[in-house]
Order: sequence, then structure tokens, then C-alpha cells
Amino acid sequence: MVDVVTNGDPRIRTETLESILGSDHTVRSTDLSTTDRVIEAAADAYALIVDVSIPVPAEVFEQCPELAVVARAGAGVDNIDISAANDHDVTVVNVPNYCTEEVSTHAVSLLLASLRRMEAYDRSVEVGGWDWTAGQPIQRLGTQTVGFHSFGGIAQRTAEKLAGFGCDLVAADPYVDAEEMAEYGVEKVSFWEMLDVADHISIHAPLTEETHHLFDREVFQQMSSTGVLVNAGRGPIVKEEALAWALDTGQIAAAGVDVLEEEPPEESPLIERDDVLVTPHSAFYSEQSVTDLNEHMATDILAVLAGEKPDGYIDPDAEWL
Repeated sequence: MVDVVTNGDPRIRTETLESILGSDHTVRSTDLSTTDRVIEAAADAYALIVDVSIPVPAEVFEQCPELAVVARAGAGVDNIDISAANDHDVTVVNVPNYCTEEVSTHAVSLLLASLRRMEAYDRSVEVGGWDWTAGQPIQRLGTQTVGFHSFGGIAQRTAEKLAGFGCDLVAADPYVDAEEMAEYGVEKVSFWEMLDVADHISIHAPLTEETHHLFDREVFQQMSSTGVLVNAGRGPIVKEEALAWALDTGQIAAAGVDVLEEEPPEESPLIERDDVLVTPHSAFYSEQSVTDLNEHMATDILAVLAGEKPDGYIDPDAEWL
């Protein structure tokens, strides 16, 4: 019997996994809240499925000799020590495209809701107000420029959805060439050029040493004072203290974020602000995306156990890791 170990994340559907893995494979859902518990649970397992909240450091690979594959229930793999996995011949897989449609729609929703100041209007009405000036000033999107920090699949789909609003689009991504961006009506610029020309910025980058706290006070000082920041990438890319400062001092106008530095947040300065719309890392979700996620993970686990290269293979030598 082959054990596939996972935690109780509701997006990980045991019945879907088992329907594809077959009767020779069992799926165990257990507490993986600490590294010690991950090691204990995966000590005799061939596969480990984790969400973003479960770190998988080198100790896991050192002490789980049967482990052959770690599947990330999602796209980002910054919670997994890829180098250590490679050193112990453990394959890491993710499912980068299962929620492209959902996250791109969510990013557009955050931008539109923040630009139109929906949070401020809603809170004003809740306390008895009925005043259109509660959200002013608001700018017309069709006269403005949206910039993308990173221009992978999700940002590309977001650009397609924004095209109908008539706004100009630019992107900063050293790994995507200008010709590919042009196919989406997007102009390639450097990061600092993007800050200069974009009215609003949508973050879709992975979390790396280079992107950690990239959006700090210096960056916000370069943004438009009427701008909206959208983060559907990773929370720690944005330094929350700096974002709160930028909003307080009028460096930018509003923000819409699906991710935070700490999740769930204990003391985030972004909560309960009229100029910040926060959703609980939910951009990935639809019933269809969750089904796709589980089907892809199960198929990749079977591929690894059969000695084949899985679709979601993470190359430990990839430049962006």
C-alpha cells in the first residue's frame, strides 16, 4: 500500500484523489501543523500533499526516506526546500494553471472594487450614510495605465480581461520577452519604469529573495497618488507597514489584496481600513478549480511513482526559484 499524506485543507478532496489513485493507494489526512508532525506523518509515506501554510524544510527529506514526491496544492512552492528535495531524489510538483481563470477574475475584481471605492461606499451605507462623495476622488479606468509585476499565465489572462476597459497595459518581468507581451497588448518595461508610468499595479510574482518586501516605502513613493495596488501573488512581496504608511500619507489611493504577510493575520495594519479591500487568500477558488487541482495532483503522483516525468515538475535549477 502507498500512503499519500495530506492535511485537512478543504481544497484537498480525498475522494477525488482516491478515485484517480486507485484502490492500491490510500490517502491519510492528518495534522501537519509543525515540522515534527509532518515528519511523523510522512515517515513511511511515498507522497506528501501540502498547502501554502505547511513548510517542508530539509529535515523532512532527511527523515522521511520513503518519500518520493511532494505535491503543492497550488502554484507557489516557496514553502518547500526545493534544493533539499533534489538532494534526496524527491520530486516536487505543483499545479500552476488550475486556477488561472479564477485568480485573474479575482485580480480584476479587486482592482475594480478598489478603484470604484466599494469598501468605502459599503461601510458608509452600513452606518446610515447615502453620500456619493464618500468614495471620491475616483478616476476613469479607461484613461489610465495598469502595470503587471510579473507576466506569467495569470497576469496574461488578467490583461486579456482588462483589455475591454480601454486602459493601457505595461508589465515588468525579466523572464518574458517583449514580443510575447505584445501579443496581449502589453508593453514591456523595467520595474522602475512601471512604477513611473502605471497608475495601478497588479502583483502576480512568486515569492523569492528578490521579491520579498520589494514593495516598500521607496517603491510606494514612486507610485501614482491616485493609484491602486492589487496583490494576488504572495503576501510578503508587500511590506504591510509600508503600504499602510503609503495610504496614510497619500502616496497611493487604495489597495485590494488577497494575500497578507501572515495568514491568517493577527495584527495586520491593513485590516478594517476603508481604503483596503482584503479577501482571505480565496482568489483560487471555484468548485471547478478545486476539482482540477486534485485531479492534476493525483495524476502527477502516479507519474512520479511510475518513474515518469509529471506535468507539474518543478525544476530545482529554474531561474525564478
